[in-house]
Amino acid sequence: MTDNLTLQEAAETAIPVTLGERSYQILIGEDLLGKTALHLDSFLPGARCAVVSDENVAGLHLDKLKRGLQEQGLYLGEIIVPPGESSKCFARLEQVCDRLLDLGVERGDCVIAFGGGVVGDLAGFAASILRRGVNLLQIPTSLLAQVDSSVGGKTGIDMPQGKNLIGTFFQPALVLADMSVLSTLPERQIRAGYAEVAKYGLIGDAEFFAWLETAWPEIIEGGTDARKKAIATSCRAKAAIVAEDEKEESGKRALLNLGHTFGHALEAFTGYSDTLLHGEAIAIGMTLAFRFSAEEGICEPADAERVKAHFQAVGLPTEIADIDGAKPSAAEMLRLMAQDKKVHAGQLNLVLVRGIGSAYLDAKFDMDALTAFLQRECAP
Repeated sequence: MTDNLTLQEAAETAIPVTLGERSYQILIGEDLLGKTALHLDSFLPGARCAVVSDENVAGLHLDKLKRGLQEQGLYLGEIIVPPGESSKCFARLEQVCDRLLDLGVERGDCVIAFGGGVVGDLAGFAASILRRGVNLLQIPTSLLAQVDSSVGGKTGIDMPQGKNLIGTFFQPALVLADMSVLSTLPERQIRAGYAEVAKYGLIGDAEFFAWLETAWPEIIEGGTDARKKAIATSCRAKAAIVAEDEKEESGKRALLNLGHTFGHALEAFTGYSDTLLHGEAIAIGMTLAFRFSAEEGICEPADAERVKAHFQAVGLPTEIADIDGAKPSAAEMLRLMAQDKKVHAGQLNLVLVRGIGSAYLDAKFDMDALTAFLQRECAP
């Protein structure tokens, strides 16, 4: 077994997620795929692996991951799903679970979620319910998944009523964030993932957001140092919040949903299609959250304009009008937002802001004001 120092040196950066007996590490570095068996042996000695991936990621990177596991006799097989949000459904979940059972995955073995947020959510959900829970290793391959969805244990599938409405909290045994795989991502996916990076500055780290305002071109273009700082800072922020409020019981973790109530409604309206990627929807959602906060006198209008200008500079949408094709009405937005997981006793809770780096959960906002706001935002 590799000692912690060697493990951290091999991974370059190790960030702990402190959850008692379920604590784990996020390892961030270059060319980690070929070392997966080494890292796995350090945390789950002898665990055999079944890999869940999508067609795009598997075609580019599966062979490298597979070779190292096969050399150690740890590879059971793979399950390849179609790319895209549509794979987060009951039918696909059943297929994944059926195949995992056929491969002989036992409780001491490991499911590897090898892909972006969709694969992480789907494979994580399958691992959480297979034999009432088997080990999970997250190997996120998109920027969005490396900074957000692979960390914290949220798994799930979508329903027509809304996103991620069926799922579990199920922590992985380890997260391996191999930055080298990001070089094969389309630029649109990098930009969409960047929205979740910016989120961490907007909810609680104004200094980080200010750095992003100058560093974002290097992050988008693939500068190793800037990307590493962006990923590590985001992961440290999320790890701290998850350790404090794993299951959104105190409201602290809900702050990670800045812009998501608006954004998830937009994703549902567009059918979880490539019309609007998750990060693009969240960029619009965060801009709306800042603009609504400014209109309600909660934050300075200059902060809302600064956020909008930043996302526009990065090349992300900031308005409902920026979405291609049909646009939702205010009534449709409100109907979809009512399915948000932060609804309590019929009351919608919104993550609003007092300024950049100062988000909070608001259950007492003026619903009439929100309706009027959306009517303006959704106007043709």
